[in-house]
Amino acid sequence: MLGKLVIASNNAGKLSEIGQILAPLGIEVLPQSAFNVPEAEEPFETFVENALAKARHAARLTGLPALADDSGICVDALGGEPGVHSARFAGEPKSDLRNNERLLQLLEHHTDRKAHYYCVMVLMRHGGDPQPLIAQAEWRGEVLRQARGSRGFGYDPLFLDPASGKTGAEMAAEEKNRISHRGKALAALVNMLKG
Repeated sequence: MLGKLVIASNNAGKLSEIGQILAPLGIEVLPQSAFNVPEAEEPFETFVENALAKARHAARLTGLPALADDSGICVDALGGEPGVHSARFAGEPKSDLRNNERLLQLLEHHTDRKAHYYCVMVLMRHGGDPQPLIAQAEWRGEVLRQARGSRGFGYDPLFLDPASGKTGAEMAAEEKNRISHRGKALAALVNMLKG
């Protein structure tokens, strides 16, 4: 098992969720900002390629094992968009509020509001790791017509989990981490580490 791990992200929401899930394992989780690692380029059209690029970048610059997540919301009526462009869907600078507004505008005349969050987690034990651990998971739901809840981040206020009847932004962190795309992908990755 790992003693120390750098998280290849500057997203406070992701850092918090990943830290909470890994805390019971006794793994010290450090953000890449603690090492002044700049954000990696994410030029790819797939989640897995972007996650690999981010993990490799952080591992090479810190000399530590690095965990990267690439995730987003994929909306059926939009052909899977915003997908890998979720964080910058409304352009720069990144804004959850503007991203949510753009999504609502694009779906305004759609009755099919099915969507899923998708997450790929990549763990590179070192910068040249030829066998990174890769886990993926999704969380199926639908996009509401207006935001609900004040927790979470990203598209959580619009994303309805049909089983609970709550949006991602209405859930307590423990509940969300148990059923979310990121929580399930990270659990699968932890099982690989234990294996």
